[in-house]
Amino acid sequence: MSGEQQWTIETIRDALGAPDLAQRFLAEINRAPAHELLHVFAKWQRIAQNLEDAFRDADDILAAEARGEEPPGVWIDGTERLEHIRQAAGQNRTRGAA
Repeated sequence: MSGEQQWTIETIRDALGAPDLAQRFLAEINRAPAHELLHVFAKWQRIAQNLEDAFRDADDILAAEARGEEPPGVWIDGTERLEHIRQAAGQNRTRGAA
């Protein structure tokens, strides 16, 4: 959503995308007592904005890769860390089986 548009219950619902998530939002906003409405609305607005930001970032990454460019952003190679986790999990399974 552009910075000029205002968030509404409808735009939050639409931005959530997944029907189950949208249904959960509508249930919470409809059941919230009056004094909690702003808090519930703000919580779901942040969730919707975070989802929109993530989708935009994903689109930027896909577009860069389609052009044969490096994806934007700082990327950390987690290969070593992942291998360490796999080894530790393997050791834990071995110990558990003994």
